[in-house]
Amino acid sequence: MGPLQGMKILEIAGIGPGPFAAMMLSDMGAEVVRIDRAQSVSGEFPDQPSADILNRGRRSIGVDLKNPEGIETVLRLVEQADALVEGFRPGVMERLGLGPDVCLARNPALVYGRMTGWGQEGPMAPAAGHDINYIALSGTLHGIGRKGEKPLPPLNLVGDFGGGGMLMAFGIVCALVERAQSGKGQVVDTAMVDGAAILATMMHGFKAIGMWKEERGTNLLDTGAHFYDTFETKDGEHVAIGSIEPQFYAQLMKLTGLDGEDLPRQMDRTQWEASKEKVTAVFKTKTRAEWNEIMEGTDVCYSPVLSMSEAYEHPHNVARNTFVEVAGIPQPAPAPRFSRTEPEISRPPSHPGQHTDEVLSAWGLSAEDLTRLRNAKAIA
Repeated sequence: MGPLQGMKILEIAGIGPGPFAAMMLSDMGAEVVRIDRAQSVSGEFPDQPSADILNRGRRSIGVDLKNPEGIETVLRLVEQADALVEGFRPGVMERLGLGPDVCLARNPALVYGRMTGWGQEGPMAPAAGHDINYIALSGTLHGIGRKGEKPLPPLNLVGDFGGGGMLMAFGIVCALVERAQSGKGQVVDTAMVDGAAILATMMHGFKAIGMWKEERGTNLLDTGAHFYDTFETKDGEHVAIGSIEPQFYAQLMKLTGLDGEDLPRQMDRTQWEASKEKVTAVFKTKTRAEWNEIMEGTDVCYSPVLSMSEAYEHPHNVARNTFVEVAGIPQPAPAPRFSRTEPEISRPPSHPGQHTDEVLSAWGLSAEDLTRLRNAKAIA
């Protein structure tokens, strides 16, 4: 019963950030129908749901997007949809006959969400790329890594998911809010290079006021500081420390036993490397479990660095149901949370084309329509 209940959204099947945006919208209560290529539909569906949890919460139909009747079928759904999500390179949807001009002509109230790496225009727009490329060109990747070492890609979280899928979901919801006033749809152009840039806004502000040097691993939040980093413990595990504020730093010094040492002032950057050597040595004197006993829950701003499997079992995550199990697969629960309209995972991931007849019938196509389309090989 999430806050987007009643919204009907079409997802043109893709990979990575597109499914993530659709998952976010589905988690919030929207009815999202995933349009898979008919050619990817096996015809026989296993009893077990798909394990691709990015596709959770949605039903899937199989449509041949190279068949004119398949395109017309999608356009009939567009007429009833509140939004559409696609993640192809610029021009692909237009060549299919499903570009925004065509879709908005059929449904002027449609919010048409487009997601690419480089955006719909610009010199790089036609080029291939991946998360690492988008965050590199945005200037964000340059600042991630340790001093004297090469930039370190933060998985594909910054470009694909934070700067791509989540920004797309945000843009679609913004356009739906605006539509409630204007009654008009519009195109949402989400570029992962733009998203990666905006996620680093605070660092650009730090740079403008002289608080951020463009030398990796020398700043407050990039492992330059001895009080904001990860440290290895006696048993080869790691802990994370974020004792930025003076009172939290004082607690760190007290609980590590370093408060009796003749250490320089906390923000004396010329001494950060020497101070880090001492903090590093201290953390290697105890196991992660022993440091948990000493520091967890204090104002040190301390956390053990947990694997995914360990995170499932941590008491705080368990208490908040941060992770849930659906069809036997542990996975992150919908977020954020709401006081009235609680989001939920409505169903496990579907196999491609699993709900073709069910969805098309529910969206108004007759049995005769389905027979005709199947005979024309327009649907799976």
